[in-house]
Amino acid sequence: MKNLLIVFFALISLLQADYPDQHKVARTDEMWRRISSNSNMELSNDGATLQLVEGAISGSFTLTPDTLPSPFDRGLPSWNGTVNHDNSGFKVSMRFKYGTGWSPWLTVGYWKNYIWTSYGSTSYAAGEIDYDYVVLDDFHTVWQWRVDVKRQAASHPSPTIDKLSFFSSDERTTNSLNYTNILNDNPSEVFNPTSFVYQYSVDPVIGGSICSPASTVMAIRSCDIKVDPYTFAVDNYDDYWNLFGIWPRAIQNAAEYYMDGAVTRFRTWSQAYDTLATGGRVVMSVGPPLYSGHLMMLAGFDSLGNPLVHDPARQNGYAYKYNKSSLSHSWFDKGGIGYTLFPEQTASLAVDGEEQLIIPDQMTLFQNFPNPFNPSTVIRFSLSEPTMVWLSIYDIEGREVSTLTKGQFPAGEHQISWNAPDLAAGVYLLRLRSENVMLVRRMTLLK
Repeated sequence: MKNLLIVFFALISLLQADYPDQHKVARTDEMWRRISSNSNMELSNDGATLQLVEGAISGSFTLTPDTLPSPFDRGLPSWNGTVNHDNSGFKVSMRFKYGTGWSPWLTVGYWKNYIWTSYGSTSYAAGEIDYDYVVLDDFHTVWQWRVDVKRQAASHPSPTIDKLSFFSSDERTTNSLNYTNILNDNPSEVFNPTSFVYQYSVDPVIGGSICSPASTVMAIRSCDIKVDPYTFAVDNYDDYWNLFGIWPRAIQNAAEYYMDGAVTRFRTWSQAYDTLATGGRVVMSVGPPLYSGHLMMLAGFDSLGNPLVHDPARQNGYAYKYNKSSLSHSWFDKGGIGYTLFPEQTASLAVDGEEQLIIPDQMTLFQNFPNPFNPSTVIRFSLSEPTMVWLSIYDIEGREVSTLTKGQFPAGEHQISWNAPDLAAGVYLLRLRSENVMLVRRMTLLK
């Protein structure tokens, strides 16, 4: 009897345990392989995106169901793509297992302008899309994606899409954080300078409503990419919900400026530091006690591990230092939600009529080959002068999984092989760092 009671209470404890955060990303190659139904969609000639077939003015595709190992009842969808004409766009929907079947398709957002005759459903008996946030009444492990694409005329360029992202979580986690650990979490010093945006000076009419686009602009500018804050804010406006702050739209808007992004969560300051340390940028969605609702860029950490922010709501908001306890509660009590952005390092940008390369001249990190790979790939980089370099591999959450090399290298091109038989399939980040420059590449391991 005693043993049965021990097993019983162990099962109760297991059932009450919080489920972990999980992040599932489908990029172009995976989306193309997993299409279960397709109407007028094709792979682009370079294999980089999905687009409408020639002559079609509308189309759609549905992916086979996605599955995660742990249940979730909250989710953050986002996507990357391009739309080059005002009367063109794409709309993203999800559905979840419900009873013996499926929920209705739930619209989670669109890009760019609202050109649809119907927005679609946003709720059903067991859940809803709260503007941009998946809120479910019970726990799930399975969902499905659908994307609808439309252009007004066949002569217009097709909208494209190259990434679908879903960050899932257990709502109980937000209520059970250990704030002693959070306040004692002091990451190493790091700082991302930027061209500061004071949101109220951008425009007298919309200035008070554009903390999300203003913060995202600062994150993009910190990667040496030119972007006009007013234009970005207007593009970011959701003309269905009449809001500037819809989370996936900021991610998608940044994708138009060659930023690879997703809406994610952070539970510790060290998690955020890991993203910054691998070349990423973080925009924080915060609440009380600092604001009722606001977004600001996480600039980095000082020498004592205190967070620094670029706050667009303050004229003196550049590298601003809030009380760590207040800022911690302001962010983590709201779930630690943030825009996670990485620059596409190989992009040649034509912004404001000027050609600009993100990659610095003194160091180049080439795309690994093959990519995707299984389980080995070759990594190449070149140096214009002798320097100390560190070459490391990180998972998509910013955790280091391998250090490939560390040492002094001569000028010229260098090649290193990496074999990853014991790692799980997924996206990994390759980081090459010298004393003055850091470059990041994305790699896909298939199994």
